[in-house]
Amino acid sequence: MSGAAFTRLGALRWVWVSALVLALDQWSKAWIVEHFELFERHACWPMLDITRLHNRGAAFSFLGDASGWQFYLFVGLAVLVSAGIVVWLYRQTSAKLSWLTAGLVLILGGAIGNVIDRLLRGYVVDFIHVHWKEVWYFPAFNVADSAITAGAICLMIDAFLDWKTARTSGRLS
Repeated sequence: MSGAAFTRLGALRWVWVSALVLALDQWSKAWIVEHFELFERHACWPMLDITRLHNRGAAFSFLGDASGWQFYLFVGLAVLVSAGIVVWLYRQTSAKLSWLTAGLVLILGGAIGNVIDRLLRGYVVDFIHVHWKEVWYFPAFNVADSAITAGAICLMIDAFLDWKTARTSGRLS
């Protein structure tokens, strides 16, 4: 690829981060599926277990017990969001990494990782299980979910910085 063509990619040049997230996500899920039985639990640290779980729903197993239509909803939403992110990245003229670009590429990698699970398995493999003693358990998650969460935080930081700049420059009253 020539230098001019690479420059025209703008923020799309950071999609390698999405590919890295996707590779780590799929590798970790494949490892878990190969080495753990469903519901098998191994304590790693006092507040962290590795537990193989299958999630047919969305975050926090939202709609996980629905009759199956949620599969198409979640796949469709993830494909639309991923396509929108690719277009958004392509339209960004700056090739410099920003909070916005970091957030978008992290969300893109995580969304595609979970869509691959849904298409190949019919569910998402979750395995990171954080808890407090035996009293409180956070819903299990995976590398893709972590990337999506980190990406959302990056987008919030970007929005806050834009708001702060607009406020300081007098664009907001």
